[in-house]
Amino acid sequence: MCFSEIRVAGWSTTSTDWAFGIADRSSASNEDGTPSGVLRFSVMKFGLIAGNGRFPFLVAEGARRAGASLAVVAIREETDKAIETVADKVQWVGIGQLGKMISFFKTEGVEKAMMAGQVKHVQIFSGALPDLRMIRMLWNLPQRNTDALIGGVADEMSREGIELIDSTYFIKDQLASEGVLTKRRPNDLELGNINYGLKIANEIARLDLGQTIVVRAKACVAVEAMEGTDAVIRRAGELAKGKLTVVKVAKPNQDMRFDVPVVGVPTIQTMVAAGATCLCVTPEKTLMFDRDEMLKLADANKICIVGTSLDPISRIGKKRLPANARQ
Repeated sequence: MCFSEIRVAGWSTTSTDWAFGIADRSSASNEDGTPSGVLRFSVMKFGLIAGNGRFPFLVAEGARRAGASLAVVAIREETDKAIETVADKVQWVGIGQLGKMISFFKTEGVEKAMMAGQVKHVQIFSGALPDLRMIRMLWNLPQRNTDALIGGVADEMSREGIELIDSTYFIKDQLASEGVLTKRRPNDLELGNINYGLKIANEIARLDLGQTIVVRAKACVAVEAMEGTDAVIRRAGELAKGKLTVVKVAKPNQDMRFDVPVVGVPTIQTMVAAGATCLCVTPEKTLMFDRDEMLKLADANKICIVGTSLDPISRIGKKRLPANARQ
């Protein structure tokens, strides 16, 4: 813990829990002799395991706005070097250096940490040499899908007193809301594609295979595995360009600590190139980065974006959820 003093004239209450630590009163006097209180505020330092993309930077910005201190573990193979400009302290590690990561967090006094940014699943086949702690963890895993790998890391951290918390902790305002988020509502063809696509997407998410599928005329054109959302949209465009609907979902019991679905401006740019006209995401569990810019680009290209996890024909077509439900 690190400490800072905050003087408040006339402070008379007892100890108070604050957002990121504990504030305690001690006796003191002002220069004119009148009583005052000195709040000794223990500020919690959060840890961040940073992958690639914008996610780590948005978390860092959210932590800064909240007045929280942030110690970052950056992954050499993935993290943008600019992370050093937004973090209080950075430790660079290679893929598989789990012991070094945990040692850094313990040295920095981190008790709660987040994961933000993609670390490509294919990195497990990259030939990187894991340390002994990672080898031991991998050896004990029954399988090596995303949930198992990251869950194993979380368990190792927990053994050292470091809790892995919700990765959206500082950026709740970036989560998609329910309803039609763009100026254009989905047409009947797109509603049918979403209804068909949700069943398939939810099943592949349940199996922890991927989060995204691309549909055309109620036929599945492409299914995501390790390649990522943008890559699967590009592949769908190569196979059947035009009139495509992209359905991206959270897992049925989405663990918000990791692998949270993410969309943003690059998603819309890729959809435009592929001829996709509609995007469906899971509300309250999907991050929309650069939300205003993303929606502006979607509107300019007549792409509709819908937040729903249920049958859209009943939820959107019949109940008429409010259009432009922008936060």
